Amino acid sequence: MKIFYAIQATGNGHISRAMELLPYLQQHGTVDIFLSGANSSLHLDAPIKYRSKGLSLFYTCKGSLDYFSMIKKISPFHIKKEVAALPVEKYDLVINDFECITSLACRKKKAPSIHFGHQASFMSSKTPRPARQSPVGEWLLKNYAGATQYMGLHFRQYDDFILTPVIKPEIWNARPLNGGHITVYLPSYCDSEIRKFFGKLTSYRFQVFSREADAETRQGHLTFIPVNKERFNESLIHCAAIVCGAGFETPSEALHLKKKMMVMPIKGQYEQQCNAAALRQLGVMTLPQLPENFNIVFEQWYADAQPVDISFQYDACQIAGMMMQKVAARL
Repeated sequence: MKIFYAIQATGNGHISRAMELLPYLQQHGTVDIFLSGANSSLHLDAPIKYRSKGLSLFYTCKGSLDYFSMIKKISPFHIKKEVAALPVEKYDLVINDFECITSLACRKKKAPSIHFGHQASFMSSKTPRPARQSPVGEWLLKNYAGATQYMGLHFRQYDDFILTPVIKPEIWNARPLNGGHITVYLPSYCDSEIRKFFGKLTSYRFQVFSREADAETRQGHLTFIPVNKERFNESLIHCAAIVCGAGFETPSEALHLKKKMMVMPIKGQYEQQCNAAALRQLGVMTLPQLPENFNIVFEQWYADAQPVDISFQYDACQIAGMMMQKVAARL
């Protein structure tokens, strides 16, 4: 079987999930990878056959998307050229993890595909949304990576095509401990903003995973660490709590490890606002952004917060098998 796997590289979650799924897909055939986007901090440890700048996300220093930088990088001419050149019709299975060029190529060439991943879960109206929904955000979630079949992932199985998260083995099999530090992963904030808001909390130790840091450096009670898979896993497994964005993979791992968690969705990123709504339903503390009185909010939360009691049930091997069943049913 020839498998085409399109992976969005606008964040670390898509790559992290792909690295878990890939070995099991390779048991069913040859996998060719299309990597699209340019601002992931993680390296995909696999050969990449097709590469595109795609659509990348850029951030300001203060927790929001930088729309000017994003729009500046879009080239309709190159996108049209890549859509025409991408040979999706030559594959038995096309897996699309929220990638637009692959979706357009499949539509143009009438090639069936599976939209797999967290964003696919938003095809269901049962998936949690914020009180104030965004028409543009809804349209993007449902149309950016259109497909003929959908396999969604979410914190709960809100619909019959939605599965629980793919948790990597080093987290799934870990024995969580409390090492006394708080893990911080807020990639939409610059280090200067982190120092401003966390600097007053001198009674706590923070391990901050930074998109700016080149090397691990300690500044009083704050340790800034470059984003690294192994180092982050270690920090998360041994943390007392985590403060992070409202993405999908990191909150899923924190939920599995039964860690106290505070999340802040990236301003302007509707998917993260939806995730925050889902996490709020589970009992997780959510903030729209870092407030000026963050030190007071943090101390009250840290004193009162309790981990969420939730269990996940699917691993990457099972999910790869489900994909093969969908292909077999189509043939």
